[in-house]
Amino acid sequence: MQDYEKLGAFYLGRAVDPNTNQPTDELLLYDSADLTTHAVIIGMTGSGKTGLGLSLIEEALMDGVPVLAVDPKGDLGNLLLTFPHLAPGDFRPWVDEAEAARAGVSADELAAQKAALWRKGLGEWGQSGERIRTLREKADFAVYTPGGSAGLPVSVLKGFDAPPPEIMDDADALRERIQGTVTGLLGLLGLDADPLRSREHVLLSNLLGHAWGEGRSLDMGGLIAGIQAPPFAQIGVMPVDAFYPPRERFELAMSLNNLLASPGFAAWTQGEPLDVGRFLFTPEGRPRVSVMSIAHLNDSERMFFVSMLLNATLAWMRTQSGTSSLRAVLYMDEVAGYFPPNGNPPSKPPMLTLLKQARAFGLGVVLSTQNPVDLDYKGLSNAGTWMIGRLQTDNDKARVLEALQGATSGPNALTRDQLDALLSGLGKRVFLMHNVHEARPTLFTTRWTMSYLAGPITGTQIRRLMGERTADGRWQKADGGRQKAEGQTGVSPSAIGLQPSAPAKPVVPPGITEVFVPTGAPDVQYHARLLAVAQVRYASVKYRVDVAGVLPLVVDVTDGPIPVTWDGATDLPIDPNTLEQSGVDGATFSDVPAALLNAKNHARWAKEAAKFVAGSRPLTLWQEPGSGLISAPGEAEGDFRARASLAGREARDAAVQKLRAKYAPKVAALQDRLARAQGKVQQQQAQQAGLQAAMSVGVGVLGALFGGGRKTTALRSGVSGVGRSMREGQDVQAAQTELAQVAAQLQELQTQVQAEVDALTLTASSDLVQVDVKAKSADVTVPLVALAWLPYTRAASGLLTPAWDTLT
Repeated sequence: MQDYEKLGAFYLGRAVDPNTNQPTDELLLYDSADLTTHAVIIGMTGSGKTGLGLSLIEEALMDGVPVLAVDPKGDLGNLLLTFPHLAPGDFRPWVDEAEAARAGVSADELAAQKAALWRKGLGEWGQSGERIRTLREKADFAVYTPGGSAGLPVSVLKGFDAPPPEIMDDADALRERIQGTVTGLLGLLGLDADPLRSREHVLLSNLLGHAWGEGRSLDMGGLIAGIQAPPFAQIGVMPVDAFYPPRERFELAMSLNNLLASPGFAAWTQGEPLDVGRFLFTPEGRPRVSVMSIAHLNDSERMFFVSMLLNATLAWMRTQSGTSSLRAVLYMDEVAGYFPPNGNPPSKPPMLTLLKQARAFGLGVVLSTQNPVDLDYKGLSNAGTWMIGRLQTDNDKARVLEALQGATSGPNALTRDQLDALLSGLGKRVFLMHNVHEARPTLFTTRWTMSYLAGPITGTQIRRLMGERTADGRWQKADGGRQKAEGQTGVSPSAIGLQPSAPAKPVVPPGITEVFVPTGAPDVQYHARLLAVAQVRYASVKYRVDVAGVLPLVVDVTDGPIPVTWDGATDLPIDPNTLEQSGVDGATFSDVPAALLNAKNHARWAKEAAKFVAGSRPLTLWQEPGSGLISAPGEAEGDFRARASLAGREARDAAVQKLRAKYAPKVAALQDRLARAQGKVQQQQAQQAGLQAAMSVGVGVLGALFGGGRKTTALRSGVSGVGRSMREGQDVQAAQTELAQVAAQLQELQTQVQAEVDALTLTASSDLVQVDVKAKSADVTVPLVALAWLPYTRAASGLLTPAWDTLT
């Protein structure tokens, strides 16, 4: 592992000497924690902006940081083109046939050239196929196409879910959420509605606010019904019918109904819900990069989706704990139009809120554009890092200079003329970085990307990349595996011990409690099983847990010598308080085993169930062995892995800060001695030779720790060559001796720091230890044993699918 990867630094390229415009040996290392203050990347087409953005995302993933990326043009899909073997066959499907024809070579020959080019380019930047392999092992990659079918689908319009309590308790956040949702929805209808003046906007906002205030979500059908018959009598002080007459409301309802009935609408209702947590981590807790490809959408559809996604990101953010380390990255390519200086599109308020508040939650926002005049620079004053490449027009440069002057300050700040000169001389893949955490702006050239840059990824190519994943259901919700084990997917009746069904419900004798599991399905078959609801307390001083809850279990009953085998019991993921006393009208019912109709058995089964829970149903926790961190009761393994990973980065970042604080005075003292030794040499010699030697120190661990001008004056490593540069002039011998002593001390310091860096590891391990906390017999009671009717629906193939409402 390279030193910078242990230290959580993003390897973005190499520093460029502003006097020669040539790359130096100094690595440009960007502290991951600096990204919590957000970043802006600006550069015209051909400036290398896309490569820089992909490199930044790659580095985040290498550090275990997930990324949610919005891709209006299709460039970010290149993140999935990573080939550890760097073989021509890997590149062959992605080379441009037209490019091969123009070059007068076959596609196979072009693929071989691309493979050789990438191998050479990576090697020149100290990278290899092994680092690509590590990248692929560390992260999961996905491309979503909301409103389309090429990639993974996203369900955006299936319903407008009530926000979490963190949003509901914040009046400003709730208002922004409602306003953004309604503005985006009306935009799909071609209505540019003012939130204060538009009757459509005011009505829909009140409908959403009313439903969410009651804790209810709305689907499109419910929204249409609410337009026709609002659940409130007034809007403001006016009667609803006076504010918005019924006939005109009907026209709005019809417009939404036409949208609902349109052929393309189904694509907006299918797929994964708009759940940012699922976009950032797999159910197993593995970090992801989720690319939201929206190139196939029209302008109003893009605006609608982006505003919904940003609001969902805000809602997710507010449910997270505070941290100073980088938890996740929101990357948006080609942001022009979504964050304009004038106007207030629905995407702008949530973006501005993210820029102002996301830092406290460890969410870094990165915005990229080639049109700087189209950005709200007042809002971007919240961005701590600016990476500026070659610009297209003088107006672009003037706007950037204005913004940079407002963002830079302090004794080492560059003047407008100096900034102008630097920006005017930028070449391809060369950027000027202003970082508020650094003393001065830095010129750097970007490194070679691990991802193959094939150009914008088309819908056909996305389908090729994601086809298998959309078909195999790879990404289910975190409890998907458990649901499958419990019969949540289609099965044959005999496979789960179900009895043949009959039209009439069997008679249940007195003394037996009978309950119905709730369902929303209209046509179901009920099957009888034994339900035992246990009340359990799990307590352990060692693992600092004391929690109580209910555990509903269902088990098959037979008429054999042993009617119930508790080892075959499964958890029923429902709230026992929702159990009903009657079933759905018109349902059919299974036969009931005779043993289940014997009231005497129920009392015995209650005792057996309590014994079974105490002995075989422990509370499962997860422990990270490196830090000792333990999951919370009910916390999914994947959620805990994500939390443990963040805790590990927080501990690593704190250790790095201690190292910097420990060695910064020593580094400063050595630099002061270097400066005084140089003063003994004639000015001309110092400029030509001595300065070069003194400033060529630190691509090693010191450069990784303080690199890029970090917290001290720039430090570089090659202490060799000091003697050669000081062989001429008066007092050369004394200066040479002094410099040799400083060089030796720098080398000694490098060795000391290296030893401490070697001891630095991310405390979060990929191997978790399962911890089982068993309940004491006295802490288990079974207040309810009942004949439970479980609802199923039958497919044409005869397979049965559970139809009960599960806990989420």
